[in-house]
Amino acid sequence: MKINEKYLESLKSFDDYVTVSEWAEEVVKKYPEILKKAEKNVINHKVPTSALQQVTRQISSEITRGKYAEYIKIDDTERPRRVKYISKEELDENTTQDIEEDLEPLNRKEIEKYSEDKMALKELYRLDEFRNIQKAFKTFFKLDFELDHAKALLNKQDAGEHHPDNFQLILKYHNGKKSNNNWKRFTIKEQIEYIEKAIELQSLLASRLDIVIDKAILDSILSRLKAVY
Repeated sequence: MKINEKYLESLKSFDDYVTVSEWAEEVVKKYPEILKKAEKNVINHKVPTSALQQVTRQISSEITRGKYAEYIKIDDTERPRRVKYISKEELDENTTQDIEEDLEPLNRKEIEKYSEDKMALKELYRLDEFRNIQKAFKTFFKLDFELDHAKALLNKQDAGEHHPDNFQLILKYHNGKKSNNNWKRFTIKEQIEYIEKAIELQSLLASRLDIVIDKAILDSILSRLKAVY
C-alpha cells in the first residue's frame, strides 16, 4: 500500500470532519512505520520539529496541491481547516450539487431580467430605491445587507417572484443561511427593528471600524425604506 493510500485509510476511521493534525495523529497510530521514517527525516532539520509535525506538514501540503481532491471534502470556513473522507457516490452527488449552485446566479439573473422587463414604472422605481438603500447602508454604516427575496426565486417547491413586494434586507451571513428557503417576509416594523439591531451592534465597534453612526442619516434611509416597502 502506497503512503498516500495509508493516509486515506486513516482518514476513513473518522465519521466526521477532523483537523489535519488529528488526521496525522491517526496515521502514525495506525501505521507506526510512517512515524519511524519521519523521525529519521527530522534528525538533521535546522529548525526543531517533531516527526508528527513532519507528517502533518506533508498531508497539509498535499491537500493544498489538490492531491486528495477526489477523496476528501474540505471545510475551510474556520481555521484550522477540517477535512472528511468522501466516497465516490458522495463525490458524484457533491459534483452535481456544485454544478447546480454554480448555475444559480445565471438562473437568478435570467428570472430577474424577465421580471424587470414586465414591471410597471412604479415597481421599477421601488426596485431601484431598494438597491440604493442597500448601497447606502454599505456606504455610511459598512453594513453588508443583501436584497433578499423572502420567497426564494429558486425554491423548488414554491418559488417566489422578483418583485418589490417580495423584497427584504437581511445581512449577508443570514442570507447565506437562508439560501433558497422561503421565509415569511418581515413586516416593515420587523424590518426596521432588524436594521436597528444591526446598527446597534455596529455601533459597539464604530471607533475601531472608523464609522460615525449618524442618526439623521439613519432616519432618512429608514424613511425612504418605509415609503417603498
